[in-house]
Formats: sequence, C-alpha cells, structure tokens
Amino acid sequence: MSTRAGRRLARPGHSRWYGRRVPTEDAPRYGPPDALRSPRYAGVKTFARCPLVESPEDVDVAVLGIPFDTATTNRPGARFGPEAIRSASIVLRPYNPVQDALVFGELSVADLGDLSVTPGNAEKTVGQIAEQLEPIVRSGARTLCLGGDHLVVLGELRAYAAVHGPLGLVLLDAHADVWDVYVGERYYHGSPFRRALEEGLLDPSRSLLAGMRGSLYGPGDAAMPTDLGFEVITCEELVALTPEAYGARVRARVGDGPLFLSFDIDVLDPAFAPGTGTPEAGGLQTREALGFVRALRGLAFSGYDVVEVSPPYDGPGQPTAVAAANIAFELLTLDVLARGDSG
Repeated sequence: MSTRAGRRLARPGHSRWYGRRVPTEDAPRYGPPDALRSPRYAGVKTFARCPLVESPEDVDVAVLGIPFDTATTNRPGARFGPEAIRSASIVLRPYNPVQDALVFGELSVADLGDLSVTPGNAEKTVGQIAEQLEPIVRSGARTLCLGGDHLVVLGELRAYAAVHGPLGLVLLDAHADVWDVYVGERYYHGSPFRRALEEGLLDPSRSLLAGMRGSLYGPGDAAMPTDLGFEVITCEELVALTPEAYGARVRARVGDGPLFLSFDIDVLDPAFAPGTGTPEAGGLQTREALGFVRALRGLAFSGYDVVEVSPPYDGPGQPTAVAAANIAFELLTLDVLARGDSG
C-alpha cells in the first residue's frame, strides 16, 4: 500500500466508521462498515455492505438494482442479477491498489434498493425506471445500476438525458444492441440503443461500442452500428489492443460532454461468465475486462451499469457474479479518480 493511501486510511473518520454517520470535513456520510470489526459475510446483503437508504441526500453514487428480465430473447434469469451481484460484493475492500485509489472512504456510496418494475411489460418498465431514476440524477448523485437485462439501460438513459441532454456512450458488450424489431417487439434487450437514438438520448458521434462478436442474422447486422453513427471495436480487434490503446480510442471519440458507461457481462467469454442470457464464445477474460475498464481512468461518467448477470446459469463459486461485483468496484474507482478525490 502506498504511503499516500496509508495516510488517507489513517485519517480520523476513515478507518473506524460504520455505515450511516454524521459526515466530517474529510469523510463521506455513507460507506461499508469496518471489516476488521464486522465480518464481511455478516449483515443484510447490500452492495459492498454499504447502508441501505431511501434518499440520495449526501450520496455520491447510488447503487440500485433493476430486477427485470422480461426483455431477454434467450435464457432468462437476469431478474436475479442484482441479488447475486450484491451477495458477491461482500468481498470488496475499500482500497483499489491497481489504481491507487481509496474508494470507500472517499466516495459516499449507498444502496438505494431495487427499482419497481412490471414483469411481463417491457415498455412500461422502461418508463418506470426513468421516472424513478430522474429525481436521483437531479439530486446530483451518480447511479450505478445492477441489472437485469440490457433493456433497462433505456430507462437509465432517459433519466440522464432529461437532466444532461444527449449522452456519449461507452459500451463493453458482446452485442451492439441496435437491432430494431424481434418477433414483433420493439422493446427487448437487443434494441435499447436503437430506441435511445430514436428518442434523442444518445450522441453516436461521441460513442464507442467494443467487444462485439458472435454469429449474426446477416451481413447487414455487422454494419448496422456504424451505419447509425457509432464507432465499433469488434472483440477480435479489442483483444489485440493494449488497455492503454483502448483508452486512447475512447478518449479520442467521446470528447467533452456527459457520458454513460454500460457493461454487459456477456462481453466476457462464457468460460469466465457462464451466467448470462446470450453467451458468445471467444470473449474477454475477466482480467482483460478489468484492464479495459481501468484504462478509462480520468473520464467523468454521469452514470454506470452492469447488466445481464443470470445466476441460474452461473457456475460453482458464482464466477459471473464475482466478475460483475468487481467490475462495479472498478466503476466506482473511475468515479473517484475522475473527480480528483484520490489525490
């Protein structure tokens, strides 16, 4: 551990605090309890053992579950994703040594529970998500949403665009999710970013989609994202890049303005993340995915999500949920670093 981080951990209010508390000048209001006093496996399962609260007041990043999977087209089960990610997140500790960032202790992070959804009604659920998230976004808190299938991002983008205007998108995913209609349905987990474009929620000229792979319905599917104005890095190209080169591509693309980062767990190879609805062979290793996320250091995102974790298909030890929880921790780390709180 670095001397700087050691000093930070030793500051009053940082190393011996428990959940909800009165904020001091240099310590946030919310964060997990001290694991040296309370075992990490104890207590109600919230994200990283952060306190469960109802209001975003004094919250830097609000973690919310979106337990919805009606919009999946293959294997269901992502409605149980938030629960699985929260359970796996109990192992998280405050300090990220790779990024030299104290996450819990610099950020005020609280779990605001699950959003209300309507099983069986995708279009209505998207509206519910936007309605519930917009007041949180207007409060100034960033949100880290745990899915849930990928259609839930449409509701998130509606909430953010209502406050910030059209967003640039950084997507890590096996699929571009810009298809139009599937068996007569316009709202499903393969269409959120097409619907977002139609609604004016995204700026494709400031968006980069990476990790795309797998079989398609025809040649036009491969060209569809670029035809819509997105920049695409296929998985074959992505794995040939260093994290630094990927980060440079993202920075060159997104420019200035509000940004949203969406991480679909199926960007990982099913050997590392079997618990997902539409697995595609030939994906990233967990270590590679962590490196690509870390390479986004310095970018200020308005919001984040991790989606498509389907626990019924996960393996022994829940590697998919463990990967998702650690990706979520890296997203929180990006939030610290972007706002200069770690230095």
